[in-house]
Amino acid sequence: MKTMDSGFTPFDITLRDGRALHVRAMQMADEAELLQAFERLSPDARYMRFMRAVREPNLERLRKEIASFPESGLAIVATVPAADGFDIVGSSIFVIGSDPATCEFAMTIAADYSGARLGRTLLTALIDAARRRGLREMEGFVLTENIAMLRLAARVGFSVSPDPEDSTMRICHLRL
Repeated sequence: MKTMDSGFTPFDITLRDGRALHVRAMQMADEAELLQAFERLSPDARYMRFMRAVREPNLERLRKEIASFPESGLAIVATVPAADGFDIVGSSIFVIGSDPATCEFAMTIAADYSGARLGRTLLTALIDAARRRGLREMEGFVLTENIAMLRLAARVGFSVSPDPEDSTMRICHLRL
């Protein structure tokens, strides 16, 4: 099984409500846990993350994306202990585009962990990793109705503007 040398330094955090999590780079061996995390997402949460109704994950795409790291970007996960080892309760990712100085980000946070500062922790860690990698810009496309993500992006320094090509979207942009 392939292990990724992402250069990301794992760390432990305690959320403001006292729950302890471990944050680390995603690994190929995380596939089963990622699928479980997807199953635990509500239809609304899936819609906010994928910007369309998604009933089941695209396993081929997931495997291809995970295998492309760390060359094409970075994915980090927040885990908690579980009966089967651990559960993934949050993830953030950046993918380097055709311009090797820019990347696009995306995040997913389990509903039980929303509002506990996990999103801020993961996004900040992702930004720091992109800076260390020498990237100069990060952007994300967020549904206009995803108020929580838009607020988070603004709080950590992203500018948020309407997408001139799609009124249902906002573009979050950060100079690194």
